[in-house]
Amino acid sequence: MSAPSLRVVHCLRAPVGGAFRHVRDLISAQRAEGHAVGLICDSTTGGDFAEMQLDLLAGDLELGLVRIPMRRTPSPADLLAMRRAYRDLKAMAPDVLHGHGAKGGTYARLLGTFLRMSGLKTRRFYSPHGGSLHYPATSLAGRTYFTVERTLERFCDGLCFVSQYEADQYASKVHPPRIAHRTVHNGLRPEEFAPVVPAPDARDFLFIGEFRDLKGPDLFLLALTAIGEASGLTPTAHMVGPGDDRSRYKEMAEDLGIGGTVTIHAPRPAREAFAMARAVVIPSRAESLPYIVLEAIAAGLPVITTRVGGIPEIFAGSDHDLVAPGDATALATAMQRVLHDPITARNKAQADRARIADAFSLARMSQGVLGLYGEGGVRVEQPVEHAPPERTDNPRLTADGTRG
Repeated sequence: MSAPSLRVVHCLRAPVGGAFRHVRDLISAQRAEGHAVGLICDSTTGGDFAEMQLDLLAGDLELGLVRIPMRRTPSPADLLAMRRAYRDLKAMAPDVLHGHGAKGGTYARLLGTFLRMSGLKTRRFYSPHGGSLHYPATSLAGRTYFTVERTLERFCDGLCFVSQYEADQYASKVHPPRIAHRTVHNGLRPEEFAPVVPAPDARDFLFIGEFRDLKGPDLFLLALTAIGEASGLTPTAHMVGPGDDRSRYKEMAEDLGIGGTVTIHAPRPAREAFAMARAVVIPSRAESLPYIVLEAIAAGLPVITTRVGGIPEIFAGSDHDLVAPGDATALATAMQRVLHDPITARNKAQADRARIADAFSLARMSQGVLGLYGEGGVRVEQPVEHAPPERTDNPRLTADGTRG
């Protein structure tokens, strides 16, 4: 077997959510292209679901998995955590150390600099995934974080943004990048473009996302109520997602008089949830470039979502009507159009699915990131495509550095 082209280690805090989904897919793609890959992440978050995902990923982690306590906010404990991570990283001898999110990006840039001081030629890359860029530029927290970002850019070789919106936010809130940078959209695996057929008992609409106001579950409930009041129709819906406030939105549905036609569920796989309805509604008030919108389009379902963050980039070149964020009335109007003309909605959904198949593929995402590594000073050779080797061991490292 040919030697791997690069030794790449990814670093992020929480092994959950969209950033982890991005890292997980990138690791699998890079390993399939012939690179040796490792991962550093927090040991205190994620629960059983994260453990299951990390176990599934273990065969792709030739350089191993290091789990250390990584608090969300800056803390003196970070010094001890970085010391532990540095020891394992030095043994990994990465060509690339790629940090994701504010905490993972901080660790990667500082630890990568220490590795360079020790004589390694590690290159440091950072993907914000929203992170600190969500803070208002005029807030105290924002001013603090953006000052830190300007400083850390001096210890970085390349910036990777998941949307042009994110790149623009960095340029306006931090400063225009002075190092190599690229916008590389999130991408899906080929099997995710298989159509999902709604179940025989599918409801009219599905809300899928975290149960907090930022993701718009309240707007979804208000829109359902408005449709009923304006047309006399009684639209049915499922709501699926994580969050401690599910009970609050269930109570809101009851107060609005639609509790009998709206059922709220705990998280489940996206494609399983998609089969529960004939259209998907994602009424977020803020986003970067959400995977769930891409997944719903790839499943071939009509998608009703907002004109926020990087979402318009997904629909570029389409006649898809996006809804103003925070506007329940406009959301109800868009949902009503789908109810009244489902054939047109399905035809548009099929056109959107075909349009994103290449532009938002995992292969394109992986090659875009590899291109950034080259622009950031990494000697990138033509990857050798092969299946990951079978492993008889699990290359997982615990916080104290022993193999698990």
